[in-house]
Amino acid sequence: MRPLRRSRILGTLHLAGTRPAVPETHRKEVSMWGKKNTDEMSPLDATAEHETGWLGSSLQVKGEITGTEDLQIDGAVEGRIHLDERKLTVGTTAKVTADIDARDVVVYGYLKGNVRAKGRIEIKKDGAIIGNLTTAQIMIEDGADFKGSIEIERGAAEQAEMNVASRAAAAGAGSKSGD
Repeated sequence: MRPLRRSRILGTLHLAGTRPAVPETHRKEVSMWGKKNTDEMSPLDATAEHETGWLGSSLQVKGEITGTEDLQIDGAVEGRIHLDERKLTVGTTAKVTADIDARDVVVYGYLKGNVRAKGRIEIKKDGAIIGNLTTAQIMIEDGADFKGSIEIERGAAEQAEMNVASRAAAAGAGSKSGD
């Protein structure tokens, strides 16, 4: 008999389509002939390079964090986080108690608060969220903890699908004109 994998999900859940992702902590950029390796980057990140801020594991912040760059948190944060159209990564050692507004949120550690993401929320294997989530897409891995509610915004999901479809069509049209 095979041992069961444990995943605790308490609350209401409505799942949308998901895609595999490479964790920020495992992403590597290798310079070869002056080019960066972007094979592991998601399509959203491939359009432009973004700066990434980092709060280390020994840092503790109380208050409001706002910014226009991606942010990885490995320390303790209490308050509010607003990253306009950017990605927030809550690292394995992070303890975050905050309301969050960002494009994408990936949780490897502990997060308590309400999360609003225009794109996607991911709760990884050992990650935990206590709070209400509002997003276009959600992914919860086996072993993750979640307590709260999830609201899928249909308008945001449809807009994200249209953006991906229009980029794919533009890329296809660009390759045909070069033939």
